[in-house]
This record gives sequence, C-alpha cells and structure tokens, in this order.
Amino acid sequence: MITSATPVPERADESTTAWALAARGGDPDAVERFVRALHHDVLRYVAHLCADPQAVDDLAQDTFLRALGSLHRFEGRSSARSWLLAIARRAVVDSYRYAGTRPRSCDSADWRLAVERAQPCGLPGFDDGVALLDLLGALPDERREAFVLTQLLGLPYAEAARIGGCPVGTLRSRVARARATLIDLLAAAA
Repeated sequence: MITSATPVPERADESTTAWALAARGGDPDAVERFVRALHHDVLRYVAHLCADPQAVDDLAQDTFLRALGSLHRFEGRSSARSWLLAIARRAVVDSYRYAGTRPRSCDSADWRLAVERAQPCGLPGFDDGVALLDLLGALPDERREAFVLTQLLGLPYAEAARIGGCPVGTLRSRVARARATLIDLLAAAA
C-alpha cells in the first residue's frame, strides 16, 4: 500500500530532477537533497557494474563529483536519476580503462620469474625466431621462398607456384628439399 511517506517512483524522479535543477541554480539545500535522494541508487548501480567492492564508494563519490561539476549543463530533458546513472556508468568504465594502463604490483620477491611463468608455454620466443631465421638463411633462395610461402605463410601450393613463377611440382620438390635440409641442420645443431 502506498502512503504519502512512500514516494511514487515518478514523483521521486520529478523531485530529484527538480532538486538537480535548483542545485544548478546554486541552492545548497537542493544539492544536499539531490545527493541524499540518489546516493543509494548510485551505490547499488556502481556495485553492480564494478568487480571490486573496495572501489564502490570511491566510484560513487567520483560520480557525484562529476555530476556536480557538470550540473550547469543539466537541462532536465531526462530524469536526474537516469542522467546521474549514465555518469556513474562512465565513471566505472573510465576506472577500468585507467586500471588497464597502470602497472600492477607483484607480491612475488622475484618478479621476473613471475612474468616468465605467466607467459604461455609452447610458443616460440625471440631466441627461437632468431634460430629459425638463421636456419632459413642457410637454404638456397628458391627453396627458402617456397618454404616460407607454403609453410610459414600458409599459401596453397598452386598460388605459391604462381608467385614463384614455377610449376606446382617444382614448388613441391623445393619445399620437400627445404624440409630435409632444415631437419639435417637441426640434427647437426643438437
């Protein structure tokens, strides 16, 4: 049952919008009413969007600071609640962007080891790339081109043959010889 003490949502939105417009005009009492009326809504909304419960109060405060700083632009075309919640959403998104650009602290004594462990395993690293370039450099030009086009770039043999200016059979032979040479070079290096 709705009583006069329980605000109807439309009336509450009308009241908060009226307070925002009055606060825009410089009424300090209206500023206080505006903040009190919407503080709980902003906290709930920010808590819903934010993954860090420790940051909710700070983000709510940031929301109100942004809103009060731009209150002079509020024209009342929408409700003050929806205007404020849009500001809250931008505050949360901005906090994620900011956190993404900041270096993170490491609890480990050896941070380099922690970074190395965080790297995906099984992927070739810089040293492997240098070794591959050295091995490819040892191949004759025609075999290297055929191998790179088909095995590294993944082109079909017909297209690689067109690029290389040779028949498909010749290209296949060059790739097979390049593989055999690379296997021999790897065996000799081990």
